[in-house]
Amino acid sequence: MVVTLDLKPEVQARLSAEAARRQMTVDQLITEFAEDLQLDPPAEAPKRLSFIGIGDSGRGDLGRRHREIRKEQTAGLAARDL
Repeated sequence: MVVTLDLKPEVQARLSAEAARRQMTVDQLITEFAEDLQLDPPAEAPKRLSFIGIGDSGRGDLGRRHREIRKEQTAGLAARDL
């Protein structure tokens, strides 16, 4: 399957930098991200993480920082490792 993505230049730059850091192609990195997607989270995953970034805390940055917060809460483990 061939997929075309229309990404903002800053997103393209971040993908390229991360792919280079991991010594892989952007295609390989995106494939890895896609393979990590789970439609049904594992039962043992902490339930509180599914609520990160929703609601109004008054801070205004939780929605943008949800991935960073998840990493802080899970010591950087990927969803498949929880």
